[in-house]
Amino acid sequence: MRDDLQELVDDVSRVLGAPATLEDRDFTLLAFCAHADDRTTTMDAVRTRSILGRSSTPEVRAWFEGHGIAGAAGPVRVPADPAAGILTRLCLPVRADGELHGYLWLLDEGRTDLTAPAAPGLAAAVAVAEAAGRLLAGGRPGTADLSRALRGVLTGSSPSAGSRLGAALGPDAPVTLVALLVPPPGLPAGWSPPAAGAVPAVLADGAEVAVLLPLPAGGDARPAGALAAATLAGLPPGSTAGVAAARRGCGDLPAQWHEARTAARVAAVDPRLAPAASWPELGAWRQVAALPGPDPALAALLADPVLTATAEVWLDCAGSPQRAAARLCVHRQTLYYRLGRIEALTGLDLAEGADRLLLHLGVRAARLTSSFAGATTSDTDSDLSSTGS
Repeated sequence: MRDDLQELVDDVSRVLGAPATLEDRDFTLLAFCAHADDRTTTMDAVRTRSILGRSSTPEVRAWFEGHGIAGAAGPVRVPADPAAGILTRLCLPVRADGELHGYLWLLDEGRTDLTAPAAPGLAAAVAVAEAAGRLLAGGRPGTADLSRALRGVLTGSSPSAGSRLGAALGPDAPVTLVALLVPPPGLPAGWSPPAAGAVPAVLADGAEVAVLLPLPAGGDARPAGALAAATLAGLPPGSTAGVAAARRGCGDLPAQWHEARTAARVAAVDPRLAPAASWPELGAWRQVAALPGPDPALAALLADPVLTATAEVWLDCAGSPQRAAARLCVHRQTLYYRLGRIEALTGLDLAEGADRLLLHLGVRAARLTSSFAGATTSDTDSDLSSTGS
């Protein structure tokens, strides 16, 4: 297939009279051609780095994706950025059956007029991009196939499907898993993650979504909120996202799903982490999430929302009456009265550290459990269905 791709790149370079480069949708170099009339003015730092390093930096990728190439159905003119040493380019999205597989780039110095359907060589160049799309589609599973493989891994119905995902994304490629919790009315019809290369799987009639995201070769230093922002776009208000710790390869996806789903649940109840949280930043919430629920000894307390909120605020304030009363907007004597009621209802001694720990874990576990009571599935026996991107 590589020889066929090289031949197509040679063809498009000849048709438009410009140096050409073919990259996959993750900006990994597949083939390139220096036109016979190539001059130093038609080379820039991005093309040079792509050829020498076989890939592009996250900053370069963000620049080009910012011009809409990932969602484009036809040719796109990407303007020059003299300050960054980037020359103007013609981008031909490489698609097959609507699915993005890569990009054909031509340093044509702006000669090709995209507003003129009869521009010399444009129709032939588009045909070359379509041929490249068919080749790449035949050489790698489509998104729907990968979504079914992700479903098999997460449900345990096909644990070996992880090898298919690994083969498609790279056996040692860094990946993370994002969990999306979507409140009613659920996932919008036709939704797909905007990130190039993402593999989605829909859960519980659109209430939960797993999105497998390949990361740049050097890892991804962006915070969880930035990483998940694109996947939350277009979802109903109140949707939250959780990001698992990154791994290399797809051999630990069930553990990543647990991490991501837990982080999304916590983001739904802790405003400090909403709307997106990552597993590493959850802190004590990781222990809370591992509990089946609050201790039964707290049942009478948890039936009283005012006393429950008082207990949690007071514990979050490290037992400081002054800080807790200020946050609750009550007189300190009112706080003392409520704390006495909490001890009476639970039988706990709030002067004891172990009893405080039980109470703190319990009220947090209650908050996390009640916020997720409407879910109809569990981490392990969910009925996943796939969706394309």
